[in-house]
Amino acid sequence: MRRSCMLPQPDDGELLDAYSRAVTHAVDTVAPAVVRIDVARGGGSGVAFTPDGFVLTNSHVVHRAAAMHVSMPDGRTFRADVVGDDPDTDLAVVRMQLSAPASVPWASLGDSRSVRVGQLAIAIGNPYGFHHTVTAGVVSALGRSLRSRSGRLMDDIIQTDAALNPGNSGGPLVTSRGEVIGINTATIVPAQGLCFAIASNTARFVASRLIRDGRIRRSYIGVAGQTVPIPRAVARATNSATVSGVLVAAVEPNSPAERAGAREGDIILAFAGAAVGAIDDLHRKLTDDRIGVATQMVVLRRGERRQLTVVPGEGRTE
Repeated sequence: MRRSCMLPQPDDGELLDAYSRAVTHAVDTVAPAVVRIDVARGGGSGVAFTPDGFVLTNSHVVHRAAAMHVSMPDGRTFRADVVGDDPDTDLAVVRMQLSAPASVPWASLGDSRSVRVGQLAIAIGNPYGFHHTVTAGVVSALGRSLRSRSGRLMDDIIQTDAALNPGNSGGPLVTSRGEVIGINTATIVPAQGLCFAIASNTARFVASRLIRDGRIRRSYIGVAGQTVPIPRAVARATNSATVSGVLVAAVEPNSPAERAGAREGDIILAFAGAAVGAIDDLHRKLTDDRIGVATQMVVLRRGERRQLTVVPGEGRTE
């Protein structure tokens, strides 16, 4: 009688290839910190980044939410409050109401400056209510710009082809080492494979300010404007370094701009010594360190360059 020769079968761990091991390691590391956020009108995802229950998510997930609940993968559910909300970067911080000495799993925010195009990117979230769904892809591009729902331009956006769907918003984009490099924020519909995340370095800065102040402080001058081209002949005649500027469509009464002498119809060419070629350039200059600081603003008025001194105020929040 012949005996069959049975070779020992490798276990699943041995069969996993390097790609699978990388994804499963990242999921094992970060998934316990990925939460589901439920608000009255819907919900989304988030990631706990401290053991005492601070959670990063998108502003559009929790904006104006009166009450919310946060559910952990281990089955625990907590009431939560908005600590701070910044629609201009589509980021928010909420805090779970933990009873001492309770703590929660948390994930580390990585350095998004070290991210490279082509590296593995893993998204974890709750698309369409399917809890803790994992998708994987690569970092498709870095340094993208994306318009926030408030109308401001968000810079330093990571593009990925890791599939995102409604409900993924606010969840983490993760490296193979299990570090959060982005907060997933948007997709382009009906395109496939065009998904975006707010870089972790931006999220770290915004979160620290939201925890400290409850808001992001920005300066304002009180103008409504739009980007317009400057005719070449006018640019040459006025020694303008830009071929476009910001047309002042309206000046808010008793605003810093009005007090500085700005008028409707002016074209802003420079602010704080830097050229202003578009409305987004001006927005980028209106940071918190400009509040109360006399700043030079160059405008084009009836074909003549004029220099105004404006003292930006603190921008109002909703």
